[in-house]
Amino acid sequence: MKRIFFTASLLLFSVTGFTADRVYQTPDSFVEQAFAGQPPKPQVIWLTGEIRNKATEILGHTPGVLRLRYWHVKQRSTWILEEIGKEKPITTGFIVEENQLKKVKVLIFRESRGWEVERDAFAKQYQGATLTEDMQLNRHIDGISGATLSVNAINKLSRLALYLHQQIMQKQSKG
Repeated sequence: MKRIFFTASLLLFSVTGFTADRVYQTPDSFVEQAFAGQPPKPQVIWLTGEIRNKATEILGHTPGVLRLRYWHVKQRSTWILEEIGKEKPITTGFIVEENQLKKVKVLIFRESRGWEVERDAFAKQYQGATLTEDMQLNRHIDGISGATLSVNAINKLSRLALYLHQQIMQKQSKG
């Protein structure tokens, strides 16, 4: 009986993996913090037409959603975005102000490797980064050995957050 239980447990762990979601901060808490406890009502941007084409170019694949929620006051926007690292989504929060990244934070990490992207020392590299005309970050982001796919995912999401911020600011200026 013990042998059957052990074998069943081993099979279960090999199928489900040994990792659990690492929740570093909830998305709601991140949004609240981004606006000093007084977040605005969420708004929606539709990923259609040229916006969808650019998002596809940035991500390297078609986005899996048709619309994204964001929070916006004056020159500041906050985004909760997800991208697959190696096998599972990495949920990341972005604060963009005046077309530059103010904060990048991994909120939920689901992969078995690459969790080091959650560290503040890694995330600080993004502060002040902007988007170039060719849709790249204007600075080099140091990678992490063993976390290349996670780093790539955060880089893509950073570029997407900056691009989407530009789109809502253009829409606002047209009024």
